[in-house]
Amino acid sequence: MRKKVVVGNWKMNKTVTEAGELVSAILEQLGDCLVGCEVGVAPAFPALTEVGKVIERSDIRLVAQNCHYEDDGAYTGEVSVRMLESLGCAYVIVGHSERRQYFGETNRTVNLRLRKALAEGMQVIMCVGETLEEREGGVTDEVVTEQVKEGLEGVGDLGGVVLAYEPVWAIGTGKTATPEQAEEVHVSIRATIRDMYGDIAAEHLRIQYGGSVKPSNAVELFAMPNIDGGLIGGASLKAEDFVAIVKAAG
Repeated sequence: MRKKVVVGNWKMNKTVTEAGELVSAILEQLGDCLVGCEVGVAPAFPALTEVGKVIERSDIRLVAQNCHYEDDGAYTGEVSVRMLESLGCAYVIVGHSERRQYFGETNRTVNLRLRKALAEGMQVIMCVGETLEEREGGVTDEVVTEQVKEGLEGVGDLGGVVLAYEPVWAIGTGKTATPEQAEEVHVSIRATIRDMYGDIAAEHLRIQYGGSVKPSNAVELFAMPNIDGGLIGGASLKAEDFVAIVKAAG
């Protein structure tokens, strides 16, 4: 039985003070509801230290929104895996569609970031997903399969990897793939992993869904047999909504 994982991706929201207040509220409202579900929060870089202090004695994981694939150097604005580890980050997100769309991320650079993080002992959430044009063109499976294969190139062990299927057309738009649509792509992703790594790896790999997950649809989405939790955007910025989604997964 795969343990579901729910991570709140706060994106470029919340000051340091606001981030501390949000995660404190999440902790208070969660209580003992973490049984059966792994939970993480991904604040913006400036708030990692503050959030890390608040969750230090809890079971909530500290997650970074991105990383670079070099240890150090002349990479203005970038953050290394070692820097993130020094702050207590357990996971890092790579390949989010917003990184691909606005900052030129490719399957190749996603792969470099993922492999660096894994080599340093950090767990990785790798995002994949198609645009509306690609879905309407009937090439969802081809696009997502290519992202999975190229993103995982050279990776021999998936023990530190979580995949997140995020249809680009459903991120921040209020649109959500139906549970059946999401499940269909999750099944396809798991089949790709089975072809690449075998049955055992495919059955153990956790695949999240992301894309306008809300308390109102979380139960139905998480009931699908191949959906192993969620990467939550806007709804993670309200403690009560995020906690409701965590409870739906637990």
